[in-house]
Amino acid sequence: MGTRENQDKPQPKAGILDIQAYVPGKSEAPSGIKLHKLSSNETPMGPSDKAKTAYIDAAANLEFYPDAASSDLRAAIANAHGLNENNLICGNGSDELLALLATCYLAPGDEAIYSEHGFLVYSIVIKAAGAIPIVAKETDLCADVDAILACVTPKTKMVFLANPNNPTGTYVPIEEVRRLHQELPANVILVLDAAYAEYVRKNDYESGIELVSNSQNVVMTRTFSKIYGLAALRVGWCYAPADIIDILNRVRGPFNVNLGAQHAAVAAIGDRNHVDRSVEHNEKWREWVAVELTKLGLEVTPSVGNFVLMHFGDASASGADAYLTERGYLLRGVGGYGFPNSLRMTIGSEEANRGVIDSLKEFLAKA
Repeated sequence: MGTRENQDKPQPKAGILDIQAYVPGKSEAPSGIKLHKLSSNETPMGPSDKAKTAYIDAAANLEFYPDAASSDLRAAIANAHGLNENNLICGNGSDELLALLATCYLAPGDEAIYSEHGFLVYSIVIKAAGAIPIVAKETDLCADVDAILACVTPKTKMVFLANPNNPTGTYVPIEEVRRLHQELPANVILVLDAAYAEYVRKNDYESGIELVSNSQNVVMTRTFSKIYGLAALRVGWCYAPADIIDILNRVRGPFNVNLGAQHAAVAAIGDRNHVDRSVEHNEKWREWVAVELTKLGLEVTPSVGNFVLMHFGDASASGADAYLTERGYLLRGVGGYGFPNSLRMTIGSEEANRGVIDSLKEFLAKA
């Protein structure tokens, strides 16, 4: 028998109250101060002009429901990556697809594994499904295949691997990803979250397309929120075996990607020149930012994404965060990821990047 309080109002199912709500990066600067939002890994290049035009043109048909199957978008993704569109599903951001995977394949009492400093959404979707999140220790702030495998039990049903990882920016070489897959039981789904794949320029990195193509228990999720600059529209996609796509389609909302988002994403993925410019900008300024932060005496985790993780040592990350915020530079506190004295900085415009370094130089001189 529950307490009278529990009897007097509806109660969520077990485990929901154990979930800590996801907290997005800050988005407001003090009044009158120019905002440089470097807290959510958004691209400083903005979306393609072609994507903006496509989005505006979609306004002529707002009275109609969008294509429930996102057919044109799946065809565009398939064409861009050499995939079978029947193995693709689109979602309201890749977050929705991660949640669908957990909903469809995790039951109460099941276990799902993710790495020590992995994306916070993994824990949320695992707990929301009633399953048990299992955290595998990392080595040098990078996911450790042996540590993940050591966590596998008969209850394990899913492994989430962010590659590259947010907020560390580190990655697991494809040979290690293949080894992880080979040693997982056949009934365990390996989820490769490749949200930052377009930024990576390493010879030993692959997003996972080939592994999905040759497996029955590997899926890859991707997003249009990062390099394509469509974060406001919430568009993600998943490449998976046909059986898994069928299961996800049974549960997803029938019109889960809106009309404007579909049209803009089709145009965005077709504008290769814009993507190339965005990669070039990121390569140049990520290296510059890392070097300058190191000159200031901060430790920087080597990153292959569009952000860097800086560690403050004897200085105060929260003090630096407040100092930067007062000047309009919004970075991301990462205490929730296990880094209480660190900040994550998105690579921004030249003005923003230089401004952060100059402001940190002033802060550290006073510390």
